Amino acid sequence: MAAPTTTPPSQQGRGKHKATSSRSSRPPGAVREERAGWILTLPFLLLFLVFTAWPVVQSVFFSFTDIHNRDLRTPFAVNFVAFDQYTKAFADPQFQHAAFNTAYFVVVGVPLTMAIALAAAVVLNSGISKFRSVFRLGFYTPVITSIVAVAVVWRFLLNPESGLVNTVLAWVGIDGPNWLGSTTWAMPSLIAMATWRNFGTAMIIFLAGLQAVPIMLHEAAAIDGANAWQRFVNVTLPILRPTILFVSVTTAIGYLQFFEEPFVMTQGGPLDSTLSASMYTYQQFSFGNYGYAAALSYLIFVVIVIVTVVQFRFLSERED
Repeated sequence: MAAPTTTPPSQQGRGKHKATSSRSSRPPGAVREERAGWILTLPFLLLFLVFTAWPVVQSVFFSFTDIHNRDLRTPFAVNFVAFDQYTKAFADPQFQHAAFNTAYFVVVGVPLTMAIALAAAVVLNSGISKFRSVFRLGFYTPVITSIVAVAVVWRFLLNPESGLVNTVLAWVGIDGPNWLGSTTWAMPSLIAMATWRNFGTAMIIFLAGLQAVPIMLHEAAAIDGANAWQRFVNVTLPILRPTILFVSVTTAIGYLQFFEEPFVMTQGGPLDSTLSASMYTYQQFSFGNYGYAAALSYLIFVVIVIVTVVQFRFLSERED
């Protein structure tokens, strides 16, 4: 039996020295590139730390205090109240009402926006060959239009006396309601406006997803006797699942924070029927209740995270 060979200590030392030196020695060009990279990213890092990271940390701290506008000169001399601001939110009937309005807006608005966007995308993808770019531009224009301009147009459309909607209804003998002045119709009016304003983005994304569906799969399904609806349900929708997930998540995140529509159209009225959670948070901040407003904003953030996780749980692709 052969005896094991051993390496002399001097050679072992030289081997370790070579390995260490090879790991530590770097080309001068790589060092200069790394240094230049840090120099180039330094402005962004400073702006991020000053205007994003630090305000976030500070707002988290404020949510556990009773800070008000009178405490701005001494923000660290406020009282630490632990979770009192959060428990106050759960016991606040006005915030509960705002949360219900937000849930109503999301539950109705998200499926409606996605359904209209998907229908428009299907029509543009298969039913319209001429002027397709014109229709895309027309559907997407509301997305890039100022909310103030959109509010002016919709206020004119929904005017109870001379609005276009009530005028058309009067032609068929229907007395149209005061759309924005009714506790029953104000929220559906905002949902309709938000759907019209936002479905263009989802339509563009759905259209991109539809164009990625292989035509051979539809042809094979048609040969097997599947009609157009069966091909859409059994071929198109399963392939569009990642697209549906993305559109659902982004639309729900935006609608859970809906603020502009009630702010410019109804100011949360009538009788708080369109008051959203984000708008109520904004009001508390305007009143100088900074600690309470910070707590409300993080409650909204937690709800957004939960809703997003649920959407990923039910809409993401599953491995067989």
